[in-house]
Amino acid sequence: MRRKYLALLLMAFALVALTACGKEKGIEKPIEEDGNLSSLEGIWDGAIDAAGQSLPITISIDEKGGQISIPAQGLHDYKLSKVELKDSKLTMEMTLQGQKMTFQGVKDETGLSGTFTQAGQKFPFQLKLREPELGQRVEVDVTGGTMSALLVEPKGEGPFPIMVIIAGSGPTDKDGNSDVMAGNNDSLKMVAQSLAEQGIASIRYDKRGIGDNRSLMTKEEDIRLDDFIEDAAAFAEWAKKDSRFNKVGIIGHSEGSLVGMVAAKKADTDLFVSLAGIGRPMDVVLKEQLKEALPDELQPQAFDILDQLKAGHTVKDVPQELAAVFRPSVQPYMMSMMAYDPVDSLKQLSIPVLIINGDRDLQVVPTDAEALHKAKPESKLVIVPNMNHVLKDSSENREENLATYTDPDLPLAKGLMEAVVSFIKEY
Repeated sequence: MRRKYLALLLMAFALVALTACGKEKGIEKPIEEDGNLSSLEGIWDGAIDAAGQSLPITISIDEKGGQISIPAQGLHDYKLSKVELKDSKLTMEMTLQGQKMTFQGVKDETGLSGTFTQAGQKFPFQLKLREPELGQRVEVDVTGGTMSALLVEPKGEGPFPIMVIIAGSGPTDKDGNSDVMAGNNDSLKMVAQSLAEQGIASIRYDKRGIGDNRSLMTKEEDIRLDDFIEDAAAFAEWAKKDSRFNKVGIIGHSEGSLVGMVAAKKADTDLFVSLAGIGRPMDVVLKEQLKEALPDELQPQAFDILDQLKAGHTVKDVPQELAAVFRPSVQPYMMSMMAYDPVDSLKQLSIPVLIINGDRDLQVVPTDAEALHKAKPESKLVIVPNMNHVLKDSSENREENLATYTDPDLPLAKGLMEAVVSFIKEY
């Protein structure tokens, strides 16, 4: 159980060292076509089942060929040397560091599936075609370049309120999905869709270092929470200058709540919504989560590292068992997070605030929301019954709760969007 909880912790709080790599080039070799390759065009998401562990992969195919990304191994947009489809039989090949790897299988109504072979070892794989993007592509100037985002506008005539949606920690994208989990939940995409249905526009984006905006971060050790705050403020300021929108707010989920409340002050937005946002300093939250995730013998070492980071000191000698959480390259980012106290940051806002949490959240408990509300008594507090961290209805069973993290067919929790929409329209 602790092993699975540690994986959840890494997804939620670790940064993205392995996703910070740039494009890789595969062998320049012609893609083999037989006239049916056009039916493969698109982006395919799925996983390789390697000895019971799911390794998330993405393969994109167009008229120029195919590219594969394996975020957990730091591989992005690596050129496939062969893509072939004959009578529904699929073959894809790649050569990496002199080693040939193949995908062989079939294409049917469920997607692509078959066997991945590497160094004589065979593992099953399965991929599904990604649905079309929700929203119109826009580019916004930020420090170091531009960021791509998706703008969703309601039908009808504006101007409309608009909400900047900020995703949570780690490699979590604009739709609420994580690169390190085999499967999507699409929670933030659903939030954007629900807002549009109620006459509210939204803009959501992949943070620098992942997805569309991977190129804006080349080294993990260089990233700070302040970079994410500046980016969020830039999107809010962009929206304030656009005549299509008459009110600008921020919705921050999980770590995005802390980012959002500071950005809301910086950009002088009209509204702020916290979804599953922590109400304590990050070192306190991490200690609580590591106590649940780690064996007893590792906890004193982990807590000591957190204390040193909190004091402003990096730690060079990290035990191998804790390297995934406390690798040296992520320590500067963790220190930058610990510099902010959500309670103090929220107190600085003079705008209407809505604080929402679910009572079945495994990562951010309702007492965090209550702490934020206590810091700003005039805010609105909503605890959504049965809602978990990815904004879905969940049972009390931990395994069933975690299963919702990779189920895009589950709708948002009942009562969530009713509270959000009502708040936005009230102000």
